[in-house]
Amino acid sequence: MWIVPESAIPGLVDEQSAFDAIEATFAAMSRGDAYNFPVVREGLGEGRQYGFKSGLDRVGGLLGVKAGGYFPANAAQGVPNHQSTVYLFDPESGRPTAMVGGNLLTALRTAAASAISIRHLARADARVLGMVGAGHQSAFQMRAAVRQRAFEKVIGWNLHPEMLSRLEATAAELCLPFEAVDLDRLGAEADVIITITSSFDAILKDAQIRPGTHLACMGTDTKGKQEVEAALLARARVFTDEVAQSVAIGEAQHAVSAGLLEPGAIVEIGAVINGAHPGREHAGEVTLFDGTGVGLQDLAVASRAVDLAVAKGLAVEVAI
Repeated sequence: MWIVPESAIPGLVDEQSAFDAIEATFAAMSRGDAYNFPVVREGLGEGRQYGFKSGLDRVGGLLGVKAGGYFPANAAQGVPNHQSTVYLFDPESGRPTAMVGGNLLTALRTAAASAISIRHLARADARVLGMVGAGHQSAFQMRAAVRQRAFEKVIGWNLHPEMLSRLEATAAELCLPFEAVDLDRLGAEADVIITITSSFDAILKDAQIRPGTHLACMGTDTKGKQEVEAALLARARVFTDEVAQSVAIGEAQHAVSAGLLEPGAIVEIGAVINGAHPGREHAGEVTLFDGTGVGLQDLAVASRAVDLAVAKGLAVEVAI
């Protein structure tokens, strides 16, 4: 069995590698070649969350699980709040094949998913990127997004304005101007909006979003979380990584439970990638990607990391 520690991950899987792996995974899911198992997620108290995401890719030969969660007290100790590890198994025998540090890979695969939605759903002439949320993941989201469109400006909002320095610094790194704005201005000016928060209350309202906008809602991955008003999903054409997970723990959970959105109206992004669905149908359409984060994403980037680590001599082999 190969062990690839977290310390070996930087420099192994880059943004493009993550994008390619996740795009192929979404396509495989839409074809029925791969599927995710039900998510297990438990609250541990004091804001701590722990859970498991797993799945099987028959064609890719991947079977595995990501174990991890959110531990808000970690930051005070200089440790990332999000902690995860990916375990891979031989799908034929069930024998373990790898244990891979999952913290950086989770950030890369989450950013890749929203970037994929931008590539396939945002207007070609999108020029202003709006960011809602300024946590650790936001920098990864911005870097991945700007690879998909010729953005000329980034605007952002965060509940705690002092954290907006992360967005400003990342935009400067990308040679883009940044401006902190209120939510009304963000909705009025942004062509693409990425929400990446841990909110349990709708931040963006339906009335704030103008026609033609593409939204990538990436923070809602737990029962009760919510980043945008349910009425917005009723107006938008909604896409997701996996419909069942979108309805159960994703942004769509609120619109579906309120009777504003039928599960059958939600489209898997893999269908757009495969050409089975046209995606955006006109410039004035509001499109929304509900990125819930599926286990197969983690398996795909972890498998890529193992291959690269073995080739570069950075993986440790242990007998089992």
